[in-house]
Amino acid sequence: MTDGQRQQIIQLRKEGCGYTAIAKELDISRDTVRSFCRRNGLAGEMPGKTVNPDGQTEDGFCRECGNKLRQSEGIKKKIFCCRECREKWWHEHPGQIKQRAVYSFVCAGCGKAFTAYGNSHRKYCSHECYVRSRFKGGEDNG
Repeated sequence: MTDGQRQQIIQLRKEGCGYTAIAKELDISRDTVRSFCRRNGLAGEMPGKTVNPDGQTEDGFCRECGNKLRQSEGIKKKIFCCRECREKWWHEHPGQIKQRAVYSFVCAGCGKAFTAYGNSHRKYCSHECYVRSRFKGGEDNG
């Protein structure tokens, strides 16, 4: 990358251009533009998003409790303040979660139908069914 291209990247970023637009204009890789911007403090919010003086975006509040979120540059945008809020929101809004790996089973212990997310090898609907089936099934052994 030439010094002229570096100066153009700085100017275009100050004008609010994104990495892809700059890369197309200068005919260089988008990743080259992005890494240059990160190294030189030019990375940040996309044009059009308002940022408060403390560095938080306007939508920087936890979905569950409403607490302010502290967003870090270069890291995926947070939408929950903590693990507890995230799990509580998931349990209260099951229809809004994009579940791709939901499997249906019949419990080997009690015979009830159940679904499980993410584990295609489940055999029992709960830990209690597992323990009952595994350890209390042979009551005659004692």
